[in-house]
Parts: sequence; C-alpha cells; structure tokens
Amino acid sequence: MRSICIIGVPLDLGQSRRGVDMGPSAIRYAGLDRRLERLGCSIRDCGNVEIRVRDTLPQEGGLAFMPAVVEACERVYAAGARAVDEGDVPLFLGGDHSIALGTVTAAATGGDRTGVIWIDAHGDFNTPETSPSGNLHGMPLAALTGRGAPELTELIRPGRKVADEDVVVIGVRDLDPLEREGLRESGIAVYTMREIDRRGIGAVAEEAVAKLAHLPRVHVSLDMDSLDPREAPGVGTPVPGGLSYREAHLLMETIADGVRVGSIDVVEINPILDERNRTAQLAIELVLSGLGKSIL
Repeated sequence: MRSICIIGVPLDLGQSRRGVDMGPSAIRYAGLDRRLERLGCSIRDCGNVEIRVRDTLPQEGGLAFMPAVVEACERVYAAGARAVDEGDVPLFLGGDHSIALGTVTAAATGGDRTGVIWIDAHGDFNTPETSPSGNLHGMPLAALTGRGAPELTELIRPGRKVADEDVVVIGVRDLDPLEREGLRESGIAVYTMREIDRRGIGAVAEEAVAKLAHLPRVHVSLDMDSLDPREAPGVGTPVPGGLSYREAHLLMETIADGVRVGSIDVVEINPILDERNRTAQLAIELVLSGLGKSIL
C-alpha cells in the first residue's frame, strides 16, 4: 500500500492569467482522495501551502513576483521534503508550473540522483534573459538544471537539482526561439509532438522511461496543457495539437510500469476556463494511471 501525502499549492504568481490558484480545490472537489483510496493507497491530506495574495504584490507581475514565488517554493520544498522523510509519496496539486522549483527540489532531497519526467506543451526552459514575457512559470526546468536567475537556481541549496541526462521532456509543441536553442544545447531528451505523431506514443514512452529506469527515484511533473485543449480545456496556457486522452493514459501507465515514481505534481488547471471540472477529473485519472492503475 502506498502512502500518499496530498499537498495543495494554490500559486498563480508565475503567469499573467488568473485562475490556476483554484486548481487544488478543483482536484479535491473532483474526488481525489476517494479515487486514491479505491486504488489501495493510504491518504494523508496535508492541506495547502501558504501563498501570498497576488493583489498585495506589485501590479506589473512577471519578474516582480520572483521573491514571492521563491518564498512559496521554499514552503513547497519544506512540505514535500517532510513527506519524503516520512516515507510518503508527495502528490502536489498546482498552481502554475513554477511550483516545480519546490516540488522537484523536495523530490531530490537526500542526495540520491532523481529523474524528472516533464510532460508539457512548453519547455519551461527560459531564463529572465531569454523569456519574452518574464513569466516565471516558463523558467522552472532551466533553473532546476542550474540555469537562470540565482534566486531560482540557489533555491534551498546552490546549483542544479537534477542533471540534464536525468531529465526527459514529453509533449512539447510551443517553444520560444532562445528557449529552443537552450534546450538543443543542453542535450536533454526532448520528445516533441511531431516525434509522438511520427513514432507513436508507445515507442516514445518506452524509450523515455528506459532512459531513467536505472534511477532510484523519478519525479513526474504533469502539466495539463500537455493534452489537447479538446481533452483538457481548463488550463492556463492551452496549445492545440496535444496528447489525446488515450495517449496521455498510455504514457502515464508506461511510466508506472517502468520507473520508481517517488513524487508527482499536476499543474496549470484553471477552473475558470474549464467545462464542468472535466480537466480536474482527467488529472485525477492520469495521476491514478501514474500510480499503477491499469485496465486489467
């Protein structure tokens, strides 16, 4: 029986569009704890991490929110590291993708190499110098691999939290020009939607998982905008041409079969843009698949 510690992170400071701070509530409302219990998991809901209210911060947003995002991610780290120390699998409910600065750092606590499977329409590999918008939810993967603003790269401890060779990015289809160059130069394994279309999600998922199967722990970072907006309309930054319902499930099922999933975050659910909470419901289904739920 897996022990799951649910940690809500109602953070909407990493982007300009409001609403993703309601993501944790939407997922809980969709029946997360009940579904996890039916899977055979032991559940402990650790509540929400305290986040500063956006309307009390500088109106220009973007990089001006960096101190508040760093503060929030330090709290995310503390909650996640405590769960790991107690033998739980932390399940973080976002919130925008900047929460990964804390979630992945918590997953990598203890000194063991940690793999990251980053499922996203975007690369999140910008730095303040390369980002056209200055939005922080487009920077966490770069910072986690040691690139970008010192305030982000030195969160909790200096330097990279994960190695380039221990990261796999799946589902990408929307990159900024300099971000694209950075990803190419990094050598990180990136599987774009073009490659998924050409080879099929089964082959891509198996190859991606095989790259990380030797690691003692893997963190799965699931951005719901990785799915096509027809499947998941309630996301912060929708991009056409994403994963289908079954492609996403097969990916998560392959991950559960092939690596040791030690933690998960699910991010960018925006209930304001959703249809009868269907994106939150789908997020739960995908989390269950990532934790081992199978058809037979």
